[in-house]
Formats: sequence, structure tokens, C-alpha cells
Amino acid sequence: MAEEQIQNSPETQVEYTEKNIIHLNDMEHVRTRPGMYIGKLGDGSQSDDGIYVLLKEIIDNSIDEFKMNAGKRIEVDIVDDKRVSVRDYGRGIPQGKLIEAVSKLNTGGKYDSKAFKKSVGLNGVGAKAVNALSTRFEVRSYRDGKVRTAVFERGNLVSDVTADSSDESGTAISFEPDDTIFTNFAFQPAIVETMLRNYTYLNTGLIIMYNGRRILSRNGLVDLLSDRMTSEALYPIVHLKGEDIEIAFTHTNQYGEEYYSFVNGQHTTQGGTHQSAFKEHIARTIKEFFNKPFESSDIRSGMVAAIAINVEEPVFESQTKVKLGSTTMSPNGGMSLNKFVGDFIKTEADNFLHRNPETADIMQQKILDSEKERKAIAGVTKLARERAKKVNMHNRKLRDCRFHLNDVKGEQGEESCIFITEGDSASGSITKSRDVNTQAVFSLRGKPLNSFGLTKKVVYENEEFNLLQAALNIEDGLEGLRYNKVIVATADVDGMHIRLLMITFFLQFFPDLIKKGHVYILQTPLFRVRNKKKSIKGYKAENFPDADPHSDFITTYCYSEEERLDAIRRLSPNPEITRFKGLGEISPDEFRHFIGKDMRLEHVSLQKNDAVMELLEFYMGKNTMERQNFIIDNLVIEEDKPEEEDEY
Repeated sequence: MAEEQIQNSPETQVEYTEKNIIHLNDMEHVRTRPGMYIGKLGDGSQSDDGIYVLLKEIIDNSIDEFKMNAGKRIEVDIVDDKRVSVRDYGRGIPQGKLIEAVSKLNTGGKYDSKAFKKSVGLNGVGAKAVNALSTRFEVRSYRDGKVRTAVFERGNLVSDVTADSSDESGTAISFEPDDTIFTNFAFQPAIVETMLRNYTYLNTGLIIMYNGRRILSRNGLVDLLSDRMTSEALYPIVHLKGEDIEIAFTHTNQYGEEYYSFVNGQHTTQGGTHQSAFKEHIARTIKEFFNKPFESSDIRSGMVAAIAINVEEPVFESQTKVKLGSTTMSPNGGMSLNKFVGDFIKTEADNFLHRNPETADIMQQKILDSEKERKAIAGVTKLARERAKKVNMHNRKLRDCRFHLNDVKGEQGEESCIFITEGDSASGSITKSRDVNTQAVFSLRGKPLNSFGLTKKVVYENEEFNLLQAALNIEDGLEGLRYNKVIVATADVDGMHIRLLMITFFLQFFPDLIKKGHVYILQTPLFRVRNKKKSIKGYKAENFPDADPHSDFITTYCYSEEERLDAIRRLSPNPEITRFKGLGEISPDEFRHFIGKDMRLEHVSLQKNDAVMELLEFYMGKNTMERQNFIIDNLVIEEDKPEEEDEY
């Protein structure tokens, strides 16, 4: 009662008057709440960072022109990893509505499904968000011998000129993301190229020129799988196309399942109703073809597949469009999406298997091998599941978070992560420092087992692996993944070894976790450099942008020897330097700075040209002497440091 009186006392009430009611125009609203329109911001180091959403929104409009048979070439140029220009040769934005089309929300040509029947962007937001979140945004529309050019700065129109032009029709847009919103950002060429290649896989005949280099695909989803697979296909990729649907699949000897799904050209990285329909019906069709009581998990084990469909006015679960929610093929109560996908697979995949008995034989042998392995570990699996469920009820190894990827839609679910760390000190520091809403902690007990060359039986027999698999909820595939980021948080020499052991585990049994971009390495500082004799107030704050704002004295954290030397130069002589030997040496108060919104993460990626098995064999195999000789042959002895550096 006393607490209620305090809360309602006049002293604690906040004034609420007409002055508190404000109106934001469209551009102001986007700039004030950018996460509502593009998801997370980021600096460009991750493929889901906001600058790539901006790029995608512009390219999507050009792709829609291609889909309407208006322009087969798109030119994409990025200068200094910051300034973007996109030119298509479609019909060009109607010039009379050019300003509105790029500056007023809920304005666009895609509400009329006669003009854009199966478009990616339907809500009239994309280009407006790019405009609002750019320091400079320029749009040119070429139509009917004229070009209208409009220039905006942070969403405000500063120039509008119409002139004669002999250039081909189409739209050209250039922009530079606002560096006050996207701090220290840079477009990563590898991420951009992957995005552009996806567009060409889904639009055969489309030519994209990226900084002068030509990107195209002649075989659609077959090219996609060929470029992405890191294990050899057991039989030639099956490629089936129909009206508004295309699928491709094969089997490999890798563990797990691997899927790439698209709707109207949008890469749905979190799947959705179309991907679920594919998984259900491909297993059912294969089972019925062989007329044997195969388990769906055995049929899909080792499967690598892609599905692309076109849907009228698709419904996504967020503005970033990473998961399809549509249940029908059109918004007017058309055919069930599940039935559409199922009917196609039942007819085409069944016909293919009848016409290609050699492929069918190889497929059946793969299924039998998977079935044999599953039955061999059935007893262990059952006991392990029961143990994991029992332990998870009071699991001290897992300090969970409140918002999970699949439990909470939107930005909170997208920000969910789990830190995998080792030791009571490190896990204790992270646990005390973390955001309990989005950050979970899983504590390892010592170094995990080297799983290279072992079968999946070890996942259930080894308590650490069993509980980790249960915590991530990935036993039956990535659809149940509870965290968007799986972050290995270790330091020092032992930590590096643990990092390799964890990546080996994921590569062996859950490679799709890495391929889909969910695995990261936490970068923590090597040094703390601070001047305890003088307050930061005595320095120009702009000279120390990396200083800890919560410290009375200038304190900077350095992630490399170069950063350490730079910090020393900027401070007065003889600053205090601390070398962190492990995560346990970093206090919870300090750790809070390293796992916040600006935490440094290194993305663990996997490409086709990465010889995975060869790498694992060399680094994690039983060839100890070979590795030892390699180290001896390639040992580099550092020269003595100059005397002026030694004093530090």
C-alpha cells in the first residue's frame, strides 16, 4: 500500500499535456523508428544489417520490373563501400508521381496487382525508408524522352529538375546510408555478391553488373545448390519447374538438412509456410514412391534443397520479410499454399523418380543408411532426450533469456543470442552483465570432446553436446532454433582450442547452423589502457570516442597490439596497461561494454570452396606429427621490439 501511495504521489507523476502530443511526418517517423522499417541497424558486418535491407529494397523494385518483362539488366555500383547506385532499364517511375513514390509512405504502384501481380514489396515503404535513412538520396526517372531528377538529404527534398534525355527508359537511384544512424558502416563485397547471386538464381536471364563484373545464372536453383554445397552430391541435382514454383534437391553424406527458400525473389532465411510444405510433401512423396514405412527424418537426412514460389500479395511476418506467413496463393481465398506445393511435388517428383531409376536407387540406399544409423543409436537417443528434458528443468548450465527467436516475433526475437563459454568465472561475468531479455548463457565444463570422425551417437552420449543440442532445440532441424545468434565466447590459448572444438562439433553434425549464418565468435579486448591520474574532463572528448563513458578516467579497451599502441600515444606517458589473459579476469561491470549493442562479433562462414573435411582432417584429426612439423616449418620468430615500446 505504501508503495502504491509513493507511485501515485504528486512528486512522482510526470506532466502530460497537449505539448506531449506530437506529429511526425513520414520521413521523420522512419528516422525516429528505423527498426520498425528495416530491422536492426548494424555496421554492415552481418548479412542482416540494415544497410543491406536498404540495398535490397531498391533492387527489389528493379527485379519487379524484370518480372514484368521490362528490363533484363541491372547495374549495381558501390563506391568506397558506402555510396550505392542502382540503375535498371524498366519502365521508369511515372514522373508525375516521382516525389510521392520515394517520400510518402503507403504510396506506390504495387497496390494495383494488375501492374505487379507477384511483387516482393507491396506496402509502399521500401524506397521511402532508404530515402529517409540516407544522407543523400537521388532518384532519376527516364521516360518518354525526359528525365526527372529529385535529390533529398535525410528525407528532405532539396532539388527537383526535369530535362530532355535520350537515355533508355528506367530508374536510377543512388544513396549513401546516414552515418549518424549506421555507425562506422561499410558494405562488405562478399555479402553484396551473395545477395546479387540469389537474385540471378531466381531470375534466369537477368544480368546484374556489380562494379563492372557480370553476374548471371543459366540453371536457376541448380546453380544455387551447386555453389552452396560443401559436400558432394550423391546423385545429380533434381530440378523441377512449374508455373509459380521451382524446386531443386539432392542428398549428401552430411548430417542434418539444408534448405534455401524464396518467395517472389525474396530469400526467406527463416523459411515459412512454403518451406514447411516442401519438407512435408517431399518426404511423403518419396515414402509413397518406395512404398516402404520410412521415417520422414531418414528420408530428409542429408538432403540439400531449394524452393522458390510466386504468391500474389505475400504476407510476411515482419517488414524485413525473412519468414513467409501466407497460407494461400492469393489474398482472395485462392488455393491453399500447402496443397499447391504438395500437388506439384507429388506429380513432378514422383514422375522424375519413375523416369530415373538410378537416382531412385541411390536415394533409397541413402535413406536405408540413415535409418540404420538412427536405429543403432535409438536406445541412447531416448535416454538422452529424457535426461536433457529432466536437466533442462533446473539446468545450471543454461541461463536462459526471456525472448527467443521463434517465441517472440520481431526485433526482440531477432536479437536473441546464446553465449557458449567455459568456466565459472567467465560464465559468471557474462551472466551478471547480459541483457536477460535477449541473451542466454550456456556454460561448458572444461574442454568439449573432439567430435571429428565420430558418428552422431556422440551427440547423445556426451552430456555437454546433448544438453547444448537441447538448449538450442536443433535436434529436428533449424526450424526450432531458439536463438538467432550462437556465440562462442572464449579467450586465451585454451579458449582458442575450445573454439575449434565447438566449430568442429557444428561442422560435423549441424553444418546448416553455420551455413545459415547463426554462428559467431565473440571478440573481447586484449588490453585495458587507462590514465588514472587525470579525469576525462581534462581531455577533449572527441579525441577519445572509444573511451568508457561510465569511467571517471579515460579508459579504452584495445582489441589488438595496434590499438594498444594508439591508445598509449593518445594518453599521457606511463598509462596503466592491463593484459586480459581470459574472460574470467574481466569484471561484470566491464563485460557489460563488450556484449552490448556494439559488441564485436566475428562471423563464422562456410563457402563451397572451403574443403571442410580436409580442413577438419588436418586440424582435428589424429595426424599430430604432421601438424607439429607444419608449425615448425612455418614458425615465424618476431624481432625484438624497439626500446621505446618496451617501457610500456
